[in-house]
Amino acid sequence: MMNMTFNFNNPTNLIFGSGKLGELSKQKLPGKKALLLISNGKSTQANGSFDRVMAQLQEAGIEVAVFDKIMENPLKSVVMEGASFAKENGCDFIVALGGGAVLDSSIAVSAMATNPGDLWDYVNGGTGKGQPLVNPGLPIVTIATSSGTGSEINFWGVISNPDTNEKIGFGFPELVPVLAIVDPELMKTVPAKYTAYQGFDALFHNTEVMISKGVNILSETIALSAIESIAKYLPRAVKDGNDLEAREQVAYGSTIAGITMQLTSTTAQHSMEHAMSAYHHNLPHGAGLIMISKAFAEFFIEKHACDEQFIKMARVMGIPSADKPEDFITALMQLQKDCGVDNLKMSDYGFTPEESMTLAVNARKTMGGLFLANPCEMTDAECAGIFDKSYR
Repeated sequence: MMNMTFNFNNPTNLIFGSGKLGELSKQKLPGKKALLLISNGKSTQANGSFDRVMAQLQEAGIEVAVFDKIMENPLKSVVMEGASFAKENGCDFIVALGGGAVLDSSIAVSAMATNPGDLWDYVNGGTGKGQPLVNPGLPIVTIATSSGTGSEINFWGVISNPDTNEKIGFGFPELVPVLAIVDPELMKTVPAKYTAYQGFDALFHNTEVMISKGVNILSETIALSAIESIAKYLPRAVKDGNDLEAREQVAYGSTIAGITMQLTSTTAQHSMEHAMSAYHHNLPHGAGLIMISKAFAEFFIEKHACDEQFIKMARVMGIPSADKPEDFITALMQLQKDCGVDNLKMSDYGFTPEESMTLAVNARKTMGGLFLANPCEMTDAECAGIFDKSYR
């Protein structure tokens, strides 16, 4: 039976399309002085977006203070530093320009720029204290330069705390961005490898929603639409970064995932990857998801937990005549091969087989909520078994 109930509340003004960055200065912006949050890399210089955003903000009469220290798998310490920087510079809103790490960080910086104490006071799960926010955060404007997390349009960010080996989702509905601009032209300079990793992150947001217990008529409809776009166009975007049609379709699949994840939670596949990169900080999130994806899906297929959902996905992933859940695995493996990510090895990132149970326990301890969304029960031993099966 299809679940016909849902709660859709998305107050973000989403402006999607090639060339749309040029409309930033015409928008009603939520303040007078922006904290421009960017990564510690060169990507915003390479794709020209930094200069263009600065020009747009200048045209809108906005003062800017730049904070350029966000790294992949962003750290709590950097978030706290960014929040202090925002306070010291009197910033009254945030412009987050970048990929998933920057967009994720903006949620946490927003909260900590206006609230007392430490980020972990407000984190739910693990060693977080789970307190409510005292004050509203700074309003956020997001400008996505890659397609992966979908954070441009939802209120979740994932932050790492290396002191406790935790990588946890942090978010409150009141921190949802007020404005999001998704301009696929800004994504043309993302290297092939990262295009693939990020594209698979977006894919799995949607596939996890599809098998989640909470899937409903709206989240399923848009998730299938996104899966179809990503499966068809990601290999093209990986092969030729300047293929704008491919970039547009993958960006669509990624942003739509940001919406479908607000309607329906993802599953333990994400908790498991967060445990992986909590212990191996150099592992790109998308790469970790790819490594465990086959064994993760096979676990539910063997249990016949949601056969119909796997068949629906296989049909939009290039097997229109799919009639068994295993067809999803066939389509997934083909897509990984077409994107050149079928040979990723956990051992290349320093994993050992002895870690499986540690990772399984960490996944449940830090982000146990996502296990509740799985279509059937998964014990710690079964979770460790998926890591074992994925290991090479």
